Amino acid sequence: MPIDVTLPACQLFGTLGCHLCEVAEEVLMPFVGLGLQVEVVDIAEREEWVEAYGLRIPVLRRLDTGAELGWPFAAADIALFLGLVQPGQVEA
Repeated sequence: MPIDVTLPACQLFGTLGCHLCEVAEEVLMPFVGLGLQVEVVDIAEREEWVEAYGLRIPVLRRLDTGAELGWPFAAADIALFLGLVQPGQVEA
């Protein structure tokens, strides 16, 4: 049964050689299959990104609200972050 939801565009902040960033991309793939658009951003491209995210990557950021989801996150956390489920609907 298809989901009739418009997913917010997001950015995934990371960098080359970051194993956790690769894992985060894998966790996001099912949501990309549902229509999530994710821009993968290499923090090394801007000094301000290195300062803001260097110790926190990977970080998923919603473009519509600016809300950020820091690592570690699982599929259930992403579903809640994107508004696909409401608090209390996700099992721990």
